[in-house]
Formats: sequence, C-alpha cells, structure tokens
Amino acid sequence: MEKFTRHSGRVIPMNRINVDTDAIMPKQYLKCISRYGYGDWVFDSWRYLDPGDVDTPISQRRINPEFELNKPIYRSASVLLAQNNFGCGSSREHAVWGLRDYGIKVIIAPGFPDIFLNNCFANGLLPVRLEQQDVNRLFDLAESDHGLSITIDLDSQDLEFESQKINFKIDENSRQSLIKGFDSIEATLQQSKKIETFERRYFNQYSWLEVDLK
Repeated sequence: MEKFTRHSGRVIPMNRINVDTDAIMPKQYLKCISRYGYGDWVFDSWRYLDPGDVDTPISQRRINPEFELNKPIYRSASVLLAQNNFGCGSSREHAVWGLRDYGIKVIIAPGFPDIFLNNCFANGLLPVRLEQQDVNRLFDLAESDHGLSITIDLDSQDLEFESQKINFKIDENSRQSLIKGFDSIEATLQQSKKIETFERRYFNQYSWLEVDLK
C-alpha cells in the first residue's frame, strides 16, 4: 500500500447526505474479482446518462454534465468533500476501490459508517471527520467560482487551506498504518516475532493442541 504523509489536491464538493455504497459502486460491477480497475464506474448512475455494465465501453456512454465529477473545475480533483453518513449501506469494499482508482486520496465528512471507515484505511484512503460547521465552511469555499485546494498533513493532523488550518483526529493505529503504507496483513507481519513467542508459550502449555503441518 502506498505511504500517506501529506497530500495537496483540488476539492470535489458532493453536498448530499447518506450517499450509500450502491451509489458509489453499483451492484452490476461487484462480479469483478480484481481489486483494481473500478475508476470508470464510481458513481456510475449519477455520472452517466445511460445505464452501464462491465461489458459496456465507457467511450460509448453519455456523460452527465451536471454531475460534480464531470464539471471542468473539479476534474483531476483528489479530495472528496461529503456530508454525513457517506459510505452507508452495504459493506462492499468495491466502493472504496472505485474511489481510490478514480484518484481520490482523502474524503472529508462529518461522519462515516464504521465498515466504510475501516475499508478506507485498509486501502490507503484517508477519511477525515470534521465538525459539521467546519464541513459547511469548506463547502462554501469549494462551491465558489474559484473552487478550493487543500493540503492534508497526516503527521500534524491538520487541514491547510487559504491561510487557515483545521485540526482533525484519527485512530493512532490507523494513522501509523497509512504513514508506513501498511495494510492489515503487513501490519500483522510486523508483529511476527511477538506472535511466534506467544505460539511457543501457548503450545508449551497446551502441547496436545499443536498440529504438525510439515
């Protein structure tokens, strides 16, 4: 997983509450077994004017010019600004894969469901929870004619924009995993010596439970 310490990017404002995972990544794309390649399908039913499937060439689909991601001012943006309960609904990890593959690095909102939050951390996305009043202030700036660019510093846990700062807090284990670029497997492997020590002590005490797999 790519390390995350500091990121600067343009902000996409998505001023809607309760954006669920089916809106982020519709069910017809869940049949894919790869963890990558979902960027063209993120927000599919809002982003395009006609229905699509895994076999529908993107070049043949009609773009919805009114949708946020399709507006020229927000193209190539990498910070998604959302409202409360972003990522609700099913636990599909494909929703986070789609956001990541599109190029989103940071999602800012007043709150996230726990499963979506953990899926973000597991795939290198930084979910930032802010007070509603701070989110509203960012929306005012991001929806203005000139838009908003923002810098996120994970070391100091600060958002920096237009000579202002907002501090945020995240779980320390999740913060360290992002900074070091560890997913859950890599983080577990860092504890391999402690795991081996525990196994030796445990099986010395309960030797009849040990199975020789060699």
